Amino acid sequence: MSPRAGNTGPHTLAFVESPVQLLNVLEWAHTHAPGAGLTLVVLSPVDPMTRGQLRRMAELARQEGHEVRWEEARGGATAPFRTIGGLASALRRADRIALGDPFSRYVQLLLTITRARDLVVVDDGTATMEFVTQLARGERLVRWHRKGTRPGPRDLLFAPVSASARHRLTPAGGRRVSLFSSMPIEETPDGVTVTANDFAWTRARFGPPRITKGADMVGTSLVETGVVDGDRYLDAVRALAKTHGATRYFAHRRESAEKLHRLAVETGLQIVRPDLPLELIARRGPIGRTILSFPSTVVHTLPLALAGTEVRIAVCDIDPAWLTQHASPRARGFLSGVTGTARDVHRLSAVAAGG
Repeated sequence: MSPRAGNTGPHTLAFVESPVQLLNVLEWAHTHAPGAGLTLVVLSPVDPMTRGQLRRMAELARQEGHEVRWEEARGGATAPFRTIGGLASALRRADRIALGDPFSRYVQLLLTITRARDLVVVDDGTATMEFVTQLARGERLVRWHRKGTRPGPRDLLFAPVSASARHRLTPAGGRRVSLFSSMPIEETPDGVTVTANDFAWTRARFGPPRITKGADMVGTSLVETGVVDGDRYLDAVRALAKTHGATRYFAHRRESAEKLHRLAVETGLQIVRPDLPLELIARRGPIGRTILSFPSTVVHTLPLALAGTEVRIAVCDIDPAWLTQHASPRARGFLSGVTGTARDVHRLSAVAAGG
């Protein structure tokens, strides 16, 4: 499908690697570029769950009249060269670039090719908070759960590209940089325009949901990223489910099958593998009257997507004792900040999660 007929505005090329990034590009287009030509480039990961959600989101994007270009960007050793070579011409022609993950090495490499003077960063969840802080302070771009750790050989090899991307994402010489976010932005970089994502497209397209009497729980990949100990996490989920009467567990797309099987067996929760981002799943319903979560993006996004409903979001703090010895020095403060800055949520103290 070609971009929307009658387009006279700047052509936007958007790069996404996750379902949430694609959702937020649709939200941005709905608010800031109605009727504009938008080409969504999906730099497909290899994870089957993520790919499945991306396929569903791509269908929704096409229904909205956008062009979707699916790239097997990680399909073998030569895939990056084929992908970058195939995108070079489009990158040079694009008037505006939208991107969902400024920490992505793939995206950083693509930014060195584009001549676009208008760059838009849409939310990639809580990582956006760290990106904005690092950009404002002139720090190197590194994901929060790795901050404070020593750079590896690949980091050092890629450092010039990362530095170039950070320069491209800094407003200068007529280059405009904007941020479209539902996250709390406390330290705005000089010259960067910030606009709020209130999930207007999601609320217009789906719902309102049917609300059930019980509680649902939202999973997290903090175990998979090496931040939280697996046994402590399982104990915490079991305690939360028992205390609040939760019956369903909406798995994060990165949670391992082994961990989810353990959760099902040891907690009795029904494990749900969503086929769309949770904001859309919750808005379509049915959804529990209470949604339990650990610190994550959804404690900021679900209150917006579910605005006007009676659903309560309750977030459980991460006990420092749950952190692994490999967790970065930044992890504790960052997770606390994610919870502390959330609006319209009920905060729960960390539950007992025996060792």
